[in-house]
Amino acid sequence: MRLGGRSVVVATMLTIMAAGAAEAQRRKTPYYASIAAGEARMRSGPGKNYPTQWVYRRADMPIKVLDIYQDWRRVEDPDGTRGWLQVGLLSDRRTGFVGREVIELRASPQAGAAVVWRAAPGVVGRLSRCNGAWCFFDVKGRGGYVEQARLWGVDPGETM
Repeated sequence: MRLGGRSVVVATMLTIMAAGAAEAQRRKTPYYASIAAGEARMRSGPGKNYPTQWVYRRADMPIKVLDIYQDWRRVEDPDGTRGWLQVGLLSDRRTGFVGREVIELRASPQAGAAVVWRAAPGVVGRLSRCNGAWCFFDVKGRGGYVEQARLWGVDPGETM
């Protein structure tokens, strides 16, 4: 039997996709992720036949993945609400959520650094350059350093 170039490419792609799915199933929980979709339905169980508990209409909202069941993730949001989201609605992009108090974002990762701006409770931004005490927090292109302990979506002491 002769295989064409397309068949080999398709077979290779399927193998890579299957390996990625298997790796996702083995990922150690808990871990943080974010909501990728503009609308995501949190369900009471791992399937579309379970009732919707909550509808998120905020892409990049950080969530903590607590458990994995097939293509579903049991998650917790910043308010402590728990339920199930389909994996296709999630992203590995790390984001943070400002809790109940205004936080100061600084020019460098030091307590005495200049305050470049402040973020109100409920603000969501993208995280990077976390050194275990500080993270760079970017909200739509405007960023600064914030103490990790002041954000939900990254653990104190975590580096990335």
